[in-house]
Amino acid sequence: MEQVYASGMAAKLRSQWDRDEGLGQNHNAVKFQGQDYESLRARCLQSRSLFEDSLFPCASSSLGFNELGPRSSKTQGVRWMRPTEICTRPQFIVDGATRTDICQGALGDCWLLAAIASLTLNDNLLHRVVPHGQDFGGQYAGIFHFQFWQYGEWVEVVIDDRLPVKDGKLLFVHSAEGGEFWSALLEKAYAKLHGCYEALSGGSTSEGFEDFTGGVTEMYELRKAPSDLYSIISRAVERGSLLGCSIDVSTQICYVHFFDYVIENTAYFNQLNAVLRTRMFRMMSSFSQTLSYHVPDWNIVDRSVRGRLQNRSEDGEFWMSFSDFLREFTRLEICNLTADALEANQQKKWSSAVYQGEWRRGSTAGGCRNFPATFWINPQFKIDLQHPDTAGQSDCSFLVALMQKDRRKKRKEGKDMETIGFAIYEVLRSGIHLKRDFFLTHGSSARSELFINLREVSSRFQLPAGEYIIVPSTFEPQKEGDFVLRVFSEKPANSEELDDDVTAELPAELDESQIDAGFKSLFRQLAGEDMEISATELQTILNRIISKRECLGIELEYCALYSTDGSGKLGLAEFHVLWEKIKRYLTVFRQFDLDKSGTMSSYEMRMALEAAGFKLKNHLFQLIILRYTEADLTVDFDNFVTCLVRLETMFSEYSQIKSHFIGHIHMAIRCLMRV
Repeated sequence: MEQVYASGMAAKLRSQWDRDEGLGQNHNAVKFQGQDYESLRARCLQSRSLFEDSLFPCASSSLGFNELGPRSSKTQGVRWMRPTEICTRPQFIVDGATRTDICQGALGDCWLLAAIASLTLNDNLLHRVVPHGQDFGGQYAGIFHFQFWQYGEWVEVVIDDRLPVKDGKLLFVHSAEGGEFWSALLEKAYAKLHGCYEALSGGSTSEGFEDFTGGVTEMYELRKAPSDLYSIISRAVERGSLLGCSIDVSTQICYVHFFDYVIENTAYFNQLNAVLRTRMFRMMSSFSQTLSYHVPDWNIVDRSVRGRLQNRSEDGEFWMSFSDFLREFTRLEICNLTADALEANQQKKWSSAVYQGEWRRGSTAGGCRNFPATFWINPQFKIDLQHPDTAGQSDCSFLVALMQKDRRKKRKEGKDMETIGFAIYEVLRSGIHLKRDFFLTHGSSARSELFINLREVSSRFQLPAGEYIIVPSTFEPQKEGDFVLRVFSEKPANSEELDDDVTAELPAELDESQIDAGFKSLFRQLAGEDMEISATELQTILNRIISKRECLGIELEYCALYSTDGSGKLGLAEFHVLWEKIKRYLTVFRQFDLDKSGTMSSYEMRMALEAAGFKLKNHLFQLIILRYTEADLTVDFDNFVTCLVRLETMFSEYSQIKSHFIGHIHMAIRCLMRV
């Protein structure tokens, strides 16, 4: 356990140093599974061989696990072929990437295809995901690479170009022309990132938007659209956001997204609105879909304006009034781009902060506000709103987005999205992790609209300037997972994760002259002629005496911990120190063993540790829970005392070492986590 902790902390430090050096940004992406595109490609060119990716093999495991599993009829007869084997003159991109390059195959990932189609409308965004310089020319080596944003950092994914083919045709995404392969290879890289192709089945356009841009999404149910939705859309366009909307059709969702470059051309857009005296959108559909909507009367539009607005239209492009839009569509998704993805001439930018977090059984997975006994143990994040949106007003606008990590990868294990959400509380200058009493006496100032089993839950808020605590959680307690919390604000806002400082209140030590005569007499009877208590004698003594106090016995190693001369035996003073601690710990244990069962729950143990004088950070408490609780996350008195004794020993050793040094001291927690 000590090695796990040490290696974990070292990895965390290395990761932070790498991030400080720029690793994880789009220009310096993290190498997924350690594969470096340039070195692998150079090796293939030198050996005159085509790249074969052993980490995403041409096997059934890469296709799927259920509907695309090895026994599925959909995967029978599938062959893996390179584009050079599929057609005589394969091309990566022909005359620029367009949405006709993206035709759906046998996979239910239309959400992803809609997001890919949106990339074709913005070359800068496209080439962040699809790097330049890839083709089937003279330097072709059967290897390609793509970049995706994943939970706060950009990741480079390397693939070979062997694609699943059935009956002579690509099984999944393909271009309408048949000889263009960038979209099929992009889909394969995304499938590798998530474990297999089937992991991509079903989803939301916003998920693709975010993984292609690093942006943050807000979602609106159009049946309950806010009164200022049109203004929200206009502001999003000003920021260069990606906008998509969908229609719920029985169990399927068809995705339609705004035609970006037309909406951004506000001069034409507003001119048309003024002439037609209605608010219109020009939209693009990735799929054939019949809608009932108002068609504008172009005859009343000036001919010169009409020519600019009615430029070449392809199938699936159409004009729709705002009122028709609200009636026909179900959901609107707006992906707000982060500052590094915005065009250079964009003036309005988001201020953002990103935090990595985790929910762990027994320590930081407290469930929602419906569970007041455990809600307080969830991770907590402070945001300080100091700058109102406009002068003379008090409200500050911000957007909170909670995203659970790696859930698609876990589908093979039968796991899916957890139900997640968050609550926001106003505080007065709190810099510590808030405890149960605070949440029992204070209501939330705001919260996510729903707890829902989506990858991300996000909401826009306007709150008066002040300090607030964001508490992300799963709906039920003890649900494990990793998450990313992002806060986007109109104006700069300071934020930080809250945690307790590591402190300990150690009892003062007594010398033999301060020990009462009664205890000395008892010690002489127990210790015998050598006036020392061995481990075996201690076990017998404590099992007899402490069992009368409803205890389960004490571990033998206490002799080693409290023997100051290294003999493994306890003298009078040493035994007195141990005995006084056990009595004090028994009092604390009884205080928090509310049902008198002889055990405490893990969250009761956290309160008991604090009552005993110890404050620990979340990651230390997680280690304690792993080491000292049973399978049902309960702690008996024996383990409780063992934990406290080791904590005291660790802090005592630290204090002694610290007194001889100036500067920083790093210590492994050998004493605490010994197994």
